Amino acid sequence: MAKFEKGNPGKPKGAKNKSTQLMKDRIQALFDDNFDKIQEDLESLEAKDRLKFLTDLMPYLMPKLQSTTHSQKIDLEAMEEADLDILIERIMNE
Repeated sequence: MAKFEKGNPGKPKGAKNKSTQLMKDRIQALFDDNFDKIQEDLESLEAKDRLKFLTDLMPYLMPKLQSTTHSQKIDLEAMEEADLDILIERIMNE
């Protein structure tokens, strides 16, 4: 008997939906073609309205950042004092 595999075998992992990408492309083209007019309209808005407009459109114009995590086990007891100080300094500065 064949083993069942999770996922959609026809769509590669991470592939974008065609209709979503098409809409994003159209929105980007709309902004590219009308940038000067949009800039004029933005300048006529109050600061709070200008900020709302820009934050509402960001998801359509910029790729969303994905959170990432990194985990690595470090044997702190095996580290020398100077190396621990360097590690602490790097953590504090990041």
